[in-house]
Amino acid sequence: MKKRLALADVKPGTMWSDDVYIDDRNLLVPAKVAVRQQDLDHLRRWGVSFVMTAGEPIVEAAIKASAKDEAGAKAFAGSRKLYRRYVELVDSLGAILDQISRNEAVDPHAVDQLTQSVLQLVRDEREEAISAILGSAVKEDSLARSGINIAILSVVMGQTLKLPPYRLAYLATGALLHDVGMLRISEDIRKKKGKLTEEEAQKVRSHPLLSYRVITKELMFPDDIGLIGLQHHERWDGDGYPRRNAAADIDILARIVSVADAFEAMVSTKSYRNSMIGYAAMKNLLSDNSRRFDPDILKAFIKSMGIYPLGSLVLLNNAAIGRVIETHAEAPLRPKLRLIVDEFGNKSEAESGDLLDLLAEKALFIVRAIDPGDLVSA
Repeated sequence: MKKRLALADVKPGTMWSDDVYIDDRNLLVPAKVAVRQQDLDHLRRWGVSFVMTAGEPIVEAAIKASAKDEAGAKAFAGSRKLYRRYVELVDSLGAILDQISRNEAVDPHAVDQLTQSVLQLVRDEREEAISAILGSAVKEDSLARSGINIAILSVVMGQTLKLPPYRLAYLATGALLHDVGMLRISEDIRKKKGKLTEEEAQKVRSHPLLSYRVITKELMFPDDIGLIGLQHHERWDGDGYPRRNAAADIDILARIVSVADAFEAMVSTKSYRNSMIGYAAMKNLLSDNSRRFDPDILKAFIKSMGIYPLGSLVLLNNAAIGRVIETHAEAPLRPKLRLIVDEFGNKSEAESGDLLDLLAEKALFIVRAIDPGDLVSA
């Protein structure tokens, strides 16, 4: 027999031994699945004051969630508060994508709210949000994590390009949903570890068309947002897919997401390969020569991020190691750093090291970028 639980007593991270329901018919979370903070927030906004279950709470779930949060925040390139905001964004998008994958109706207002949360994060903590993408301890390979990362990078570029607020909102929404068509492709193909057959590859190349359909027909967003999903794999030279559009025939918002998508793919750990450090990824983009990307969008990205992207770890000629916290558009090779290891080998906590502006310190220069994983394992 189900019993009522006051919503105020339900803690994020808790699991139950049986399914938890909002009412007699609507499921909140299945058995042994942790309830998330955003689930509780949604219920409060809907005026729900209690939930129901026949199960008992599994106490260890909350303990494990807390431990994971603590460990993740410690390794995160930023504050614990920022880490939690980032994880909540990933979880929120994950919940939306789960609904889409199950062919369930999605409330577009939930997507709009997530869009505003991404925009607010970039407004509040732009540099830290960019650093998070390179330094995050959230390593799982997922469409949700990728979508949040690409949305952050796209909004930063949009700000540099001085897009009006409504276009920034379109850009963020399209970046969040650009790969949603992948959810309409067989999971066997999506998760296949070996080489795809030509037929399987063709199905994967159809995902922009499927993304457009989901965005405009199922979620009922405007065509401007749908075009991001449709065109993010088109190339500046016309050699992309699905329609081989070129140059100005590709919507500018899709061109922005295309650059962000490529950079994010290079710096994020994938199931099939290791991540690339930010400097190496930026070098790859710089070698494009107007083949894949709009050169003006690429310039805006470099202006936004720097040759050594925000959050990058770099080794100096005096053996000190610093994290890039600010870039100079006029001198991209001489960013501002926060030292994490000084020239004598003394380590500092992430936010307590000395500040060093290479634009002012003419005798110092960057020798090379460092893989964050190498530093952690040292």
